[in-house]
Amino acid sequence: MKKYECTICGWVYDPEKGDPDSGINPGTSFDDIPDDWVCPECGVGKDDFEEVEE
Repeated sequence: MKKYECTICGWVYDPEKGDPDSGINPGTSFDDIPDDWVCPECGVGKDDFEEVEE
């Protein structure tokens, strides 16, 4: 699964870790995160994230 980085603050969503503090379980792909989810660091929405090239 691909990682996604917040273009505002640089926080990286890693699907292997998820975002348990926001109710996103490990193993959840970025596409499966609810549309109203926000970056845990700066509060922007999914539209402000870009796929990380590895």
